[in-house]
Amino acid sequence: MKHFIAGRYIKQGTYKSFQPEKINRAWSIENMELLSLLSQADRHLGRLDMYSENIPNVDLFISMHVVKEATQSSKIEGTKTNIEEALLDKKNIAEEKRDDWEEVQNYIKALNEAINKLEDLPFSSRLIKQTHRILLSGVRGKHKSPGEFRTSQNWIGGATIMDATFIPPIHSTIDEYMSDLEEFVHSEEIYFPELLKIALIHYQFETIHPFLDGNGRVGRLMITLYLVEKGILKKPILYLSDFFERNRTLYYDNLMRVREKNDITQWFKFFLVGIIETAKNGISTFDKILKLQQDVENRIQTLGSRSSSANILIKDLYQHPIIDAQKAKEVTGLSAPSVYKLLVELEKLKIIHEVTGSKRGKIYFFRDYVNIFNRED
Repeated sequence: MKHFIAGRYIKQGTYKSFQPEKINRAWSIENMELLSLLSQADRHLGRLDMYSENIPNVDLFISMHVVKEATQSSKIEGTKTNIEEALLDKKNIAEEKRDDWEEVQNYIKALNEAINKLEDLPFSSRLIKQTHRILLSGVRGKHKSPGEFRTSQNWIGGATIMDATFIPPIHSTIDEYMSDLEEFVHSEEIYFPELLKIALIHYQFETIHPFLDGNGRVGRLMITLYLVEKGILKKPILYLSDFFERNRTLYYDNLMRVREKNDITQWFKFFLVGIIETAKNGISTFDKILKLQQDVENRIQTLGSRSSSANILIKDLYQHPIIDAQKAKEVTGLSAPSVYKLLVELEKLKIIHEVTGSKRGKIYFFRDYVNIFNRED
């Protein structure tokens, strides 16, 4: 990669667009530091994948990983919804926060549907477009051609194209670039380590910027889709948006460094550090979940005859850690009086916490569980 050329600027009337080099070609690695990081990233990702296989009912916890990813990826774009708010129903969200909340909900839906579609549809422009359509459906970007590659010029940063930070390639070349990206994804002739491959795919996608809006969110979502489709992860349990959000300036600087200085190696290093750190944090998260599970089970055993219903309710809370009496009634099949008693008992045990402070319409959070995902290691 010593002689890597990112692309060139082409004059388009009053501005210059950046036309990247295509990526579906042979690659070689010469940097020993990069190879060392790649080895570490592979090792930590393998540990996380193996660890997840030994977690009972691991699918219960994936939904919270998705909620965290949705809030962090959207946060990079300026959306301010936090995990607790993302878990609430729309009716419980303040009017001025609903637009942000809806964007996060769309991200959750888009990611879940994309993961499910991988069973029938490969990682492709078609899948990316379908995911984008869900992401922008009914929210602020709904008028920016959801599910369709752009047919006009866009730009990044600046009030107008004349003072833009970066101007992606001209729209007439989008299909050509995306076809090249897709061929690179599925090429069996070109060998390149998978983690570097998705790092390069993410960079190239963000550089092409094929949509009028939502490119950043789709590009970050693609990382997890790729890892699952290639069998590197058996479950969608690794998301880099939290790392990118906490290192937002470096994230953007390293992407621009590739375009301005042809330094793809620095981007690869940054990406691999993100994989390593996120995989370590993922294992730590699962450890905390297991410890919490044991602690909660011990407390529930004190409920005697109600412990069976409590376990049913807690199992549901691991997927959606917020509940009210009506939902608890549906989950447990108990009568209304029995449900109220159970919720009171669980609150006394400090397993759930009421958050509205009102006498009616009470909402309970499984706070210790939510805090695991809020905590930064």
